Amino acid sequence: MDSIKPPRHLVLLQHLLNKEAPAVMPPVMAQINDPKIAFAYLRPACVLLTRAPTVTNVETLSGQLKEVNDATLQQLQEYVLFPLRFVLKVPGPKDEKLVQSVAEAVSHVLENTCVQSWETLRELLSELCLCLCSPTDPGKPADTSEELKSSVLRCLDALLHAAYGDIVFKLFEPVMLPGLGAAISLLLALAEKEKCRDVQAAALKCLQSLTLQCDCTQEHVVPSTEERCAMGRTLASFLPGITVAVARIITGDLRQGHAVTIRAIKVMSRTVGLVMEDAQIRAGEPSETPSADLGRIAQLMVLRTPAWVKSTAGKLSVLLRKIISCTSSHLHWRVRLEMVELDNHLLARCSQSLGECVGPLLEALVGAVNDEEPRVRKRCEGVLCEVSQRNQSGVAGSSAQTFTDVLSENLHSLATSLPRLMRTSDDQKKLFVLNVFLGYLKVLGPTVSVVLNSAAHLERISKALMQVLELDVMDVHIVEERSYAVAIETSPGSQDSYAAHIQRKHFLYFTDEKIFSALMEICRTLGYYGNIYLLTDHFLDLYQQSSAYRKQAAMALNEIVRGAAGIGVATAGHGLGSPVRGHSASREDLKVAVVSVMEEYTSLHNWHLITVSEETERDRQDQQLLSPLGLLSISNNNVATNTKANSLQVIPSSSGAPPSSSSTSTIHQLNSNIWQLCIQLEGVAHFAQALGPDFRPLLMTSLYPVLEKAGEETLLVSQAALGCMRHVSEACGYDSLKELINDNSDYLLNDVSLNLQRLGQHPQAPRVLTVMLTHSDCSLLPLVGDVVQDVLTALDLSYAHTAALFCSVLHALMKALARWFPSSRAKTRESAGSKHTSSPEDVLDIRHYLLDLRKQKELAEGVGIEEDDAEDLEVPPPTQCEDVDDIGGPDVKVELPAHLSTTKDVMERCVHLLSDPCLRLRLKALDVLELCVCVLSEREDELLPLAHRCWPALLQRLTADDPLAVLRAFRVLCTLGETCGDFLRRRVSKEVLPKLSSSLVRQAPISAKAGPVYTHTLAYKLQLAVLRGLGSLCLRLNLGDADLDAVCEACLPYLSCRQPIRLQEAGRSVFQHLIRVDPDAFWFTLNELHCPCSYVPPHPDLRPVRLSGMGRPRDEYSDNVLRLLREEFGSVGEAAS
Repeated sequence: MDSIKPPRHLVLLQHLLNKEAPAVMPPVMAQINDPKIAFAYLRPACVLLTRAPTVTNVETLSGQLKEVNDATLQQLQEYVLFPLRFVLKVPGPKDEKLVQSVAEAVSHVLENTCVQSWETLRELLSELCLCLCSPTDPGKPADTSEELKSSVLRCLDALLHAAYGDIVFKLFEPVMLPGLGAAISLLLALAEKEKCRDVQAAALKCLQSLTLQCDCTQEHVVPSTEERCAMGRTLASFLPGITVAVARIITGDLRQGHAVTIRAIKVMSRTVGLVMEDAQIRAGEPSETPSADLGRIAQLMVLRTPAWVKSTAGKLSVLLRKIISCTSSHLHWRVRLEMVELDNHLLARCSQSLGECVGPLLEALVGAVNDEEPRVRKRCEGVLCEVSQRNQSGVAGSSAQTFTDVLSENLHSLATSLPRLMRTSDDQKKLFVLNVFLGYLKVLGPTVSVVLNSAAHLERISKALMQVLELDVMDVHIVEERSYAVAIETSPGSQDSYAAHIQRKHFLYFTDEKIFSALMEICRTLGYYGNIYLLTDHFLDLYQQSSAYRKQAAMALNEIVRGAAGIGVATAGHGLGSPVRGHSASREDLKVAVVSVMEEYTSLHNWHLITVSEETERDRQDQQLLSPLGLLSISNNNVATNTKANSLQVIPSSSGAPPSSSSTSTIHQLNSNIWQLCIQLEGVAHFAQALGPDFRPLLMTSLYPVLEKAGEETLLVSQAALGCMRHVSEACGYDSLKELINDNSDYLLNDVSLNLQRLGQHPQAPRVLTVMLTHSDCSLLPLVGDVVQDVLTALDLSYAHTAALFCSVLHALMKALARWFPSSRAKTRESAGSKHTSSPEDVLDIRHYLLDLRKQKELAEGVGIEEDDAEDLEVPPPTQCEDVDDIGGPDVKVELPAHLSTTKDVMERCVHLLSDPCLRLRLKALDVLELCVCVLSEREDELLPLAHRCWPALLQRLTADDPLAVLRAFRVLCTLGETCGDFLRRRVSKEVLPKLSSSLVRQAPISAKAGPVYTHTLAYKLQLAVLRGLGSLCLRLNLGDADLDAVCEACLPYLSCRQPIRLQEAGRSVFQHLIRVDPDAFWFTLNELHCPCSYVPPHPDLRPVRLSGMGRPRDEYSDNVLRLLREEFGSVGEAAS
């Protein structure tokens, strides 16, 4: 059919000559369409330019050319190009501006006409290349301006697009090898060495046009099969140079921009695809020998023999691996998308000839399945489906492998090398390798289940994950962080508080969080497509085999279950186009798998692990309970008689290790245990998310162990357990932790009660009760009453063995009661105090003041006492008429509410604990005592007898104990002062104030001279606590003048500016409270210390006021005294000014 068609260039020329202007839409500006008129119009400018080659003449001709239409310009093409080419041919150096103007004019002609002459094409190509190359070294680009290079490259691109018909293929004849090679080398040098991005991109675009691979919107010549073979044979000579140079550009400086990189990838893709095309290689090279006329040119020709193809494929494999490694994680998504197109192009055209490259190309394609850009992912999935279909339809012979076999073998090979790559590569390479691994799983889709049936594949993949996920457990801070009490309360902000304490995992072989995310997605994908029974059994075997694999296997199991439930798995469009789709496991299968994994997690040897590096007081108590002599039952009536019986219930250790291992465990072992518990707790949370409401029946076996860990001393474990509780509560449909605990409190408390009777086997039971109390509400109190009585009974039976275990329970109980039943007394006092202080309108009445003063003076002299006594006797007692109806009735004591009765029982036990030899226990007892006082503050008749009983022990803590205990005891004293003011007044005045005052006086000069380090000492903290509480204590107890004077003398040194700032603030707070007790006395005291102004009597008959502080210069006390006078007595500040 091609033989009967007329030459294409003749068809176009005829079309241009016969073209008429459209009648409907005339041109805006009339152009010359008569060749004769155009010739006459252009001739003067052409002649002038030939005689005088200047920029002005070139611009004149260029302007006139734009006034000639395309058909007419086509007829005059040779004529108008002659003067422009003549300028370029003039020997000697030329002005860059002139050459640029000529190139722009030639570009206009070529963009609107077509080149029909081979000679014109060849000569113009040579002339334009000479404009770009250096005069002294033609192989290198000239050192000219970027504008000139851009103009010449644009002209060159227009020339190659204007070359019409068969003449363009003459560029690829053997005789043109030297000229074509020079042009290609020049364009590659410009693309690689040039600094300007536009010039680089233009040079690469010209290279595309030169090889007929341009992808612009213009019409292009489509070569036939024979013409493609001829082009491939010619370009085979330049393939090494093109691919090496382009690879350097692709892997070069990122600052060159993504547009240049994309152009370079296109050149690489099209050139390799043309030279190494399977159809051409199968057709073979022509049998005729090169013509003798070629001479030495024949040596430049390359024959694409099988040996050459194999050698070239090996070399291209090296380049492609380098390119893929640099572009797979390129920052710009268009570069990654172009790499997908390169993979598709080469796999579609050259999969047989590029045998060694198929692996890297397929690997890059699979890695792009997980790209963060949706457009890249979508295109990659489409390409993979096309590759799969081509391979399935193109299988020939029994020896050929299916695409699935290739993918599964690649997956096995990658799993084999994964540990090595994770140890030796940088994070960017690691992430790429993992994305490839994940891509293989997604591409295989449901076939993953078949692949995993191979024991070799499953073993290799699982062992690779075990090695890659190895944790770095040498951080000492993990062991150091402690959580002696559950500090996070049930509040709306608790979720944020939990999120702030999440500890990031540290791994041996990577640091990037994206790598960890990729590994977890791999596990989820395995769970989604694989057999849930096979995977859980296999990874549980690894979990049980060695402690070295236990944490990694647990992490994998957690994510496998999530994946099997379809959580966190992106499945759209994955799989090899197979009608069998991947699906999450059935709910029943999932539940069976979860139960088996949780049984392993919560088993004795995997749940009760040692997490402390040294024995604390609580640990020693626990060890005593675990010893045969320490086994107790809280319902025992006779400890000694039941010791032997209980010793039969002893287990070797609660952690499955010898009891002495806690003192010899290394940090490595302790951290490993801590992380194992955290991962297992995360697993329980993931299982709850996977099952949703179906997890509720499993709460009977899983919630109690989680609560055990929520009361753990190690901060990381307790935080992980609290997070697990929140996730479980959300998954099971509970609105809060309170609802979760209350709804399951019946069997939880039953387990606590039973385990408290076997403390040797279950020493964690008190912690479970502590967590329940912390995160529940008052509805739990009726249920927990019996358990609390059991705890109190155990304390009565053996303080030495059980106090440390149960004191934290009592503290949690009292903290809960104080929260559930807040006292109204403190609120009433605060409101009364604010009401009293907020009435500034108490104006002093001089008349009443003088009358009252006279009366007091007479009483002091014994005048009028009888009258006053008689008046006092006439006043009936205010309570005498109350309860008239109850006179004569039986004296029955009203039964206390449950929370007050419990508080009373707890406070009675605290009396004994206050004198315990263990400091930690004394501190905890003081905390419990303070809470008891708060709860009982509503009932003074119950509180006062208990306060009387605990006073001797409390006094010892205040006056003769460790500074930490003094701090806590003083806080208890202040709390007692709020409710038992009359009861404490004489005791505090006689037994406490003198020692506190002497301590303050003794420490004042020390703190005044100390440096900034002093603020971190215990002495400083004790001073600060006493000063902060002393003022309010004096106010509440309504102390006498002598006591107030003693407090004033002790606190005056703390008004010195030499004291630490916080001690000065605390000293001022003492005087603020004292001023509320007796404003006049302390106004006088402060003015005696420093008086800011003199007071002039309002009448001449009155004597002038003389104060010791008048006229004194400013000293170390002046600032604080002035501040107190200004804040408490505002008029003084005005007078001072």
